[in-house]
Amino acid sequence: TSSAFLECFRNNLCDISVHPRYYGTHSFRRGGCQWLAVVCRWSFRRICDWGGWAESFDNPGTLFKYLLSWVDNPLERREDFFNPDRPPIDPCTHCGRTCTCA
Repeated sequence: TSSAFLECFRNNLCDISVHPRYYGTHSFRRGGCQWLAVVCRWSFRRICDWGGWAESFDNPGTLFKYLLSWVDNPLERREDFFNPDRPPIDPCTHCGRTCTCA
Protein backbone atom coordinates (compact mmCIF):
# COMPACT_ATOMS: atom_id res chain seq x y z
CA THR A 1 0.00 0.00 0.00
CA SER A 2 1.04 3.61 -0.35
CA SER A 3 1.07 4.06 3.43
CA ALA A 4 3.40 1.07 3.87
CA PHE A 5 5.67 2.41 1.13
CA LEU A 6 5.71 5.86 2.75
CA GLU A 7 6.69 4.38 6.11
CA CYS A 8 9.56 2.40 4.54
CA PHE A 9 10.66 5.42 2.50
CA ARG A 10 10.72 7.68 5.55
CA ASN A 11 12.64 5.05 7.52
CA ASN A 12 15.20 4.98 4.70
CA LEU A 13 15.53 8.76 4.91
CA CYS A 14 16.13 8.52 8.66
CA ASP A 15 18.81 5.89 7.97
CA ILE A 16 20.73 8.42 5.88
CA SER A 17 20.15 11.28 8.38
CA VAL A 18 17.58 13.14 6.26
CA HIS A 19 14.55 14.44 8.12
CA PRO A 20 11.49 12.80 6.50
CA ARG A 21 9.00 15.54 7.35
CA TYR A 22 9.12 17.18 3.92
CA TYR A 23 8.96 14.00 1.85
CA GLY A 24 5.88 12.13 0.69
CA THR A 25 4.80 9.92 -2.16
CA HIS A 26 3.57 12.62 -4.55
CA SER A 27 6.88 12.98 -6.39
CA PHE A 28 6.91 9.23 -7.01
CA ARG A 29 3.48 9.50 -8.62
CA ARG A 30 4.60 12.40 -10.82
CA GLY A 31 7.86 10.67 -11.70
CA GLY A 32 5.95 7.48 -12.39
CA CYS A 33 3.67 9.26 -14.85
CA GLN A 34 6.61 10.78 -16.68
CA TRP A 35 8.49 7.47 -16.77
CA LEU A 36 5.44 5.60 -18.05
CA ALA A 37 4.88 8.20 -20.79
CA VAL A 38 8.47 8.76 -21.92
CA VAL A 39 10.23 5.46 -21.32
CA CYS A 40 7.42 2.89 -21.49
CA ARG A 41 5.44 4.86 -24.12
CA TRP A 42 2.11 4.24 -22.35
CA SER A 43 -0.97 5.95 -23.77
CA PHE A 44 -2.53 8.80 -21.80
CA ARG A 45 -5.60 6.68 -21.14
CA ARG A 46 -3.50 3.90 -19.59
CA ILE A 47 -1.59 6.42 -17.45
CA CYS A 48 -4.93 7.80 -16.27
CA ASP A 49 -5.99 4.28 -15.32
CA TRP A 50 -2.73 3.81 -13.40
CA GLY A 51 -3.05 7.18 -11.66
CA GLY A 52 -6.70 6.67 -10.78
CA TRP A 53 -7.97 9.52 -12.97
CA ALA A 54 -9.81 7.43 -15.58
CA GLU A 55 -13.24 7.37 -13.99
CA SER A 56 -14.62 10.68 -15.24
CA PHE A 57 -11.91 12.48 -17.27
CA ASP A 58 -13.51 15.70 -16.06
CA ASN A 59 -10.18 17.41 -15.41
CA PRO A 60 -7.62 16.64 -18.14
CA GLY A 61 -5.34 19.33 -16.70
CA THR A 62 -4.45 16.95 -13.87
CA LEU A 63 -2.64 14.55 -16.17
CA PHE A 64 -0.92 17.43 -17.97
CA LYS A 65 0.39 18.80 -14.64
CA TYR A 66 1.88 15.40 -13.86
CA LEU A 67 3.53 15.05 -17.27
CA LEU A 68 4.90 18.58 -17.70
CA SER A 69 5.77 21.35 -15.29
CA TRP A 70 7.27 24.83 -15.48
CA VAL A 71 10.19 23.49 -13.39
CA ASP A 72 11.09 20.88 -16.01
CA ASN A 73 14.20 21.65 -18.02
CA PRO A 74 14.04 20.20 -21.54
CA LEU A 75 17.72 20.98 -22.11
CA GLU A 76 18.91 18.72 -19.28
CA ARG A 77 20.15 15.37 -20.51
CA ARG A 78 18.25 12.43 -19.03
CA GLU A 79 21.46 10.68 -17.97
CA ASP A 80 22.39 13.76 -15.91
CA PHE A 81 19.19 13.86 -13.83
CA PHE A 82 20.81 12.16 -10.81
CA ASN A 83 24.45 12.80 -11.66
CA PRO A 84 25.90 14.63 -8.64
CA ASP A 85 28.93 15.75 -10.70
CA ARG A 86 26.98 17.50 -13.48
CA PRO A 87 27.54 21.22 -13.84
CA PRO A 88 24.67 23.31 -12.48
CA ILE A 89 22.27 24.51 -15.17
CA ASP A 90 19.36 25.94 -13.19
CA PRO A 91 19.69 29.26 -11.38
CA CYS A 92 20.39 28.87 -7.67
CA THR A 93 17.35 29.70 -5.54
CA HIS A 94 19.65 31.44 -3.07
CA CYS A 95 21.79 33.72 -5.22
CA GLY A 96 20.27 33.48 -8.74
CA ARG A 97 23.49 32.19 -10.39
CA THR A 98 24.31 28.69 -11.60
CA CYS A 99 26.31 27.63 -8.59
CA THR A 100 26.11 25.07 -5.81
CA CYS A 101 25.77 27.42 -2.83
CA ALA A 102 22.12 26.66 -2.04
